[in-house]
Amino acid sequence: MTVIYSGRVQGVGFRYACKKLAAGFTLSGTVLNLPDGRVQLVAEGAREELTAFRLAIRNEGLAGFIRDELVNWDSAQNKFSGFEIISLE
Repeated sequence: MTVIYSGRVQGVGFRYACKKLAAGFTLSGTVLNLPDGRVQLVAEGAREELTAFRLAIRNEGLAGFIRDELVNWDSAQNKFSGFEIISLE
């Protein structure tokens, strides 16, 4: 699953909240700030876990920062180990 979040999602602890929440789910992936002000989250796991994770992100108090959430479902590539914050720098 790839989710692109737009709104006021940078500079508010969004990535750190995602990483903290991910520990409570059986999934792996990454979250990063994009140069255009959006945040990209890529996660692999059971669809039920991923759906619950997306809901947990909103329930963590982040919903007020999210203007739009573009979700793309794809087959897992098994390329992640754990859940990490990454940087484009």
